[in-house]
Amino acid sequence: MKKSKKIAIACAIALIIFSLFLWWLTGKWMDEGLEPAADGTNDYVIVLGARVKKDSLSLSLQYRLDATLQYANEYPHVTIILSGGQGPDEPISEAEAMRRFLTENGIAEERLILEAASTSTYENILFSKKLLPSEISSITIITSDYHLARARKIAASLGLESDGVSAKTPKVVAAKLTVRERIALVKTYIVGK
Repeated sequence: MKKSKKIAIACAIALIIFSLFLWWLTGKWMDEGLEPAADGTNDYVIVLGARVKKDSLSLSLQYRLDATLQYANEYPHVTIILSGGQGPDEPISEAEAMRRFLTENGIAEERLILEAASTSTYENILFSKKLLPSEISSITIITSDYHLARARKIAASLGLESDGVSAKTPKVVAAKLTVRERIALVKTYIVGK
């Protein structure tokens, strides 16, 4: 066997091993992001937006709002920041769509704060932090289960401790979103955003 072929095979094996390790590591990070689960200790909750369709909520946003509604009813003292701007294909901001859903389902308007300028997870947390009272340094984050680790890592990089409420991920998009999130999680660990 030629030396160049041996080097190519060794490189391919090393790449496979590294990829498997990275897959395992990001999965571990995603699992760790689910703990600690929120228990009403924090007075402020940040709900991260997801796509709003022309005539309905995306399944991801619906599941996040279902989790938010349950948590808000269980802990009526919490104030909820609804975070999400308006994409070019969205009829209204994600924050406004969330506000409408929650108020239609019995959550008092005065418990809700809208952050409607963000276009990324980093901006969700950064812009929402600006809406918090200055003495608040610990929050609850509500988002999809696969997304919670990265959101909490970003919050930590911005000086916020957090616990979380995980919403289930729609089965139809789970594989695609999980793979994409693993890549984004590595990026967040490297650059902090």
